[in-house]
Amino acid sequence: MPTRRATLLLPCLAIAQPALAQSAWPSRPVRLLVPFPPGGTTDVLARAIAAKWQESWGQHVVVDNRGGGGGVIGTEAAFRAAPDGLTLVLGNNQTHATNGALIPGLPYDPSGFAAISLVARAPHALVVPASSPARTVAELVELGRRPGPGLSYASSSAGSSSHLMSETFSRRNGMRTTHVPYRGAAPAALDLVAGTVDFMMATWASVSALAADGRIRALGVGGEARFLDLPEVPTLREQGYDYISGDAWFGLFAPRGTPGAVLQAVHAATHAALSDATVRGRLEAAGFRIATMPPDEFAAFHQAEVARWAALVRESGVTLAN
Repeated sequence: MPTRRATLLLPCLAIAQPALAQSAWPSRPVRLLVPFPPGGTTDVLARAIAAKWQESWGQHVVVDNRGGGGGVIGTEAAFRAAPDGLTLVLGNNQTHATNGALIPGLPYDPSGFAAISLVARAPHALVVPASSPARTVAELVELGRRPGPGLSYASSSAGSSSHLMSETFSRRNGMRTTHVPYRGAAPAALDLVAGTVDFMMATWASVSALAADGRIRALGVGGEARFLDLPEVPTLREQGYDYISGDAWFGLFAPRGTPGAVLQAVHAATHAALSDATVRGRLEAAGFRIATMPPDEFAAFHQAEVARWAALVRESGVTLAN
């Protein structure tokens, strides 16, 4: 009698099994590239998935952090890897959408990958250090409008969703702000705690533990509804800032030309991993919203997101110079 995990895998693998049987994939360790430093949101997701893949496949899965360049370094490495299914990348809306609109001469094509699966979404929250005098979004706006040097805001990197949304927020409210980019959400959040920067539009997954410890304070949350784990904090829309929207998303890609049977197998293993009650509960408690898609559906979603984030880049006025 098949196990529960086998039951989850079998429907998605029905077509993929014959081709995989011939090649015995994966016959060697699989490398999952993460284009950001350890400890950030992308890394947390990658390690949760990789651990379950390893159990399922009986092969080592190496999480390879290649941070830097706003995700460019690690993503380019995946783009140039052999299409044998042994190198995959966990990208996001920055690496596989906004970078294409922001970086002239980008050394990879965001649309030139084989789509595998959406993994999760991550709603944003506007957060400040616990020491901040601002208790509401309106109070933060007032502080940013005062004469003087203004406020500084952190982002996980130049061109990230946190950068675009913070810049849009600042411009629309006439605030004096300075952008401080970091190499990932984790170091940005640590400087926020220390008060080195004044605010951040962060994915809730990257700062929820800091908020729970009382080291930062959320002034407003993105999306149409309040977070279940933060019911006392009103949405940005409730406070009159409905133009700040857009979840970050995370998805798996492979080099173009990777066999379709492999893409289906990775999607199936990913869906099974994220269906595990322990894994899902841990990630949702950390602020992720689990959402998987099969390769063809994710490919269509990805192309729509390329266009949507390009529009947000234009609206925000962000360039690599700011």
